[in-house]
Amino acid sequence: MTHSRRHFLKQTMLSTLGAGLAAIAPHSLPAQTVKSAQPTGKGKLKLAYRPYDLQLRHVFTIANSSRTTTPVVLTEITYDGLTGYGEASLPPYLGETQASVIEFLKKVDLGAFNSPFELEDILEYVDRIAENNTAAKAAIDIALHDLTGKIMGQPWHRIWGLDKSKAPSTTFTIGIDTAEVVKQKTREAAPLYNILKVKLGRDNDKEIIDAIRTVTDKPIAIDANQGWKDKHYALDMIHWLYERGIVMIEQPMSKHRLDDIAWITERSPLPIFADESFQRLTDVSKLKGAFTGVNIKLMKCTGMREAHKILTVARAAGMSVMIGCMTETSCAISAAAQLSPAVDWADLDGNLLISNDLYAGTTVVDGKLTLNDLPGIGIHKL
Repeated sequence: MTHSRRHFLKQTMLSTLGAGLAAIAPHSLPAQTVKSAQPTGKGKLKLAYRPYDLQLRHVFTIANSSRTTTPVVLTEITYDGLTGYGEASLPPYLGETQASVIEFLKKVDLGAFNSPFELEDILEYVDRIAENNTAAKAAIDIALHDLTGKIMGQPWHRIWGLDKSKAPSTTFTIGIDTAEVVKQKTREAAPLYNILKVKLGRDNDKEIIDAIRTVTDKPIAIDANQGWKDKHYALDMIHWLYERGIVMIEQPMSKHRLDDIAWITERSPLPIFADESFQRLTDVSKLKGAFTGVNIKLMKCTGMREAHKILTVARAAGMSVMIGCMTETSCAISAAAQLSPAVDWADLDGNLLISNDLYAGTTVVDGKLTLNDLPGIGIHKL
């Protein structure tokens, strides 16, 4: 595409945007939102960032690790007096650290762009800076989406044409632990959530499920985190779990054993979702037929822009879609939640597992994700 054509399209988009904003009744938005929808267009994009450590309410244990904290890097992009917020969440198994994220962000020069609405160009540029670094890229993507949504005075679920009332219930995660601890966690969670998510993949899987079933009969989603080593054992476990009210399975075996997973999916009475096997948009075509669906996580796919593209491509491929998360503040959770009205399953409880959230945004009411109408990703600072 030529420079002149890109310029024409951007100007057309901005003109159309202005006309659309003018058509919004002032009483339908908060006063500050209506005002913020009219930037001067003379600002400069500025990026700031800082490390932060999330404190978990309980020890979080999965098939191959345990932790009590999760490091993150918080980002801000300012333009024309407005600020967009972003986040990179860095659980150790992803391979990124606060130091690596900060080193990546130091290379990002937003001064080369005149407007945050050059979103495609900006994020393509960010993606090309270095391989991988997907959480660092997501921190830019989320902040940029938050900023542009604020300029438009609209939340992203509305910009994407989604009905927030269709947001699903979110699962609430119970990590691997002793039977007694699992029972206590279940007693706390079951009254508040419509579906639980249970981590399995060690040698006490059946004990954990039996313990939970003494407390509640609510639906359960299972995440094995690649913990099952033999496909026949995995399929037997899935049938056993199916008989006990389990409704879906994530990543039953190693991401390197795609043929075995395809064998399981073909025979499973439950849908099988890709987690560790799935990272980015190009993986959708590789996984069709091996999994029932994919679990989209902003920290793995570089953010909201690519997540929305994955949703579209996965649907076209006839696959189911789940939106998931890491341990995150309400910033990244609310960003992911903007897509939630369009998915089949949601696992957006990362902010509920921490004690030092810095933001308020998407909430859970009667177990259901509840999006607000704040512009951008729908958050404010606490």
